Amino acid sequence: MHIMQSRRDFLAGASLTAAAGVLGARESLAGEGPPEVTTIRLRRDAGMCIAPWYVGEELLRAEGFTDIRYVPVRAGLQHQQMIGSGDIDFTLLFAGTSVSYLDAGVPITVVAGLHAGCFELFAHEPIRTISDLKGKKVGIEALGAGKHTYLAILAAHVGLDPHKDIEWVESSADPLKLFPLELFLERKVDAILGFPPEPQELRARKVGRVILNTTTEKPWSQYFCCVVVGNREFVRDHPVATKRVVRALLKANDICAAEPEQAAQQLVDRGFTERYDYVLETLTDIPFAQWREFDAADALRFFALRLHEVGMIKSSPNAILVEGTDWRFLNELKRELKA
Repeated sequence: MHIMQSRRDFLAGASLTAAAGVLGARESLAGEGPPEVTTIRLRRDAGMCIAPWYVGEELLRAEGFTDIRYVPVRAGLQHQQMIGSGDIDFTLLFAGTSVSYLDAGVPITVVAGLHAGCFELFAHEPIRTISDLKGKKVGIEALGAGKHTYLAILAAHVGLDPHKDIEWVESSADPLKLFPLELFLERKVDAILGFPPEPQELRARKVGRVILNTTTEKPWSQYFCCVVVGNREFVRDHPVATKRVVRALLKANDICAAEPEQAAQQLVDRGFTERYDYVLETLTDIPFAQWREFDAADALRFFALRLHEVGMIKSSPNAILVEGTDWRFLNELKRELKA
């Protein structure tokens, strides 16, 4: 649902659009033709690492989309069903989750990378390392969802068997419908993998300790964490619209990197978050500007290999890349949006 803008919102949006112009906002529009559709449906959730979705709304309008809808989606099976069925046209996913979806036959296409990092692994004392999670309870939203997928990869990386050595506690199975963060706060689990604003909330409450930060620690910091995923039919049937969506999102990436204070304030003013300090920390810490430098195909291959090694997917990494990706839009935009 489109959020009505106040005068302050309009001015903030206009300013950001002007900033995008400096970053190449009007490049290559001529001769491309209008988008095949003018309505676009994007995933909405509380994660602040997907800030470019919201910052990019005015850029999407400049690309010819007149009806921009943010559809609430909770992680797990609901998310998988909605992107697969076309109830949402585009979403941002952890690269490993995209691999899992493709292996399961969900009709999606990965079209670009957004940023690296954003996940932090928190644990209660006396846990100090990932190896210490052996025999412990770890909170996730659902088996097969993003946090479970990433945690399984992290566990296997240090020699743990994610199928046997960790007790997974699904918040989706909790009778109170608690999220992993709440399970951790109530000490019903020993560790969780959080993404903004969860790490900020835990630090503010002085609960737990960080035992891994994927934004700064190798090899995780060297690969795209979040990638741009479209419904396969939408990408196939609407190539101009797809390219325009990706272009708006990548320009919004640049804005988040160049003007984090202004971008953070816009998200607060438009009701996407109440905590300016949390979103500013997120925009400052995550390397949004590095989308030109990282290789999205390499990230999917990396996570596909890890998931294949632990038996969580059956498809080969090469099959995943061939059947589930389309880098034409990204490659064209890298040439168009040169720094």
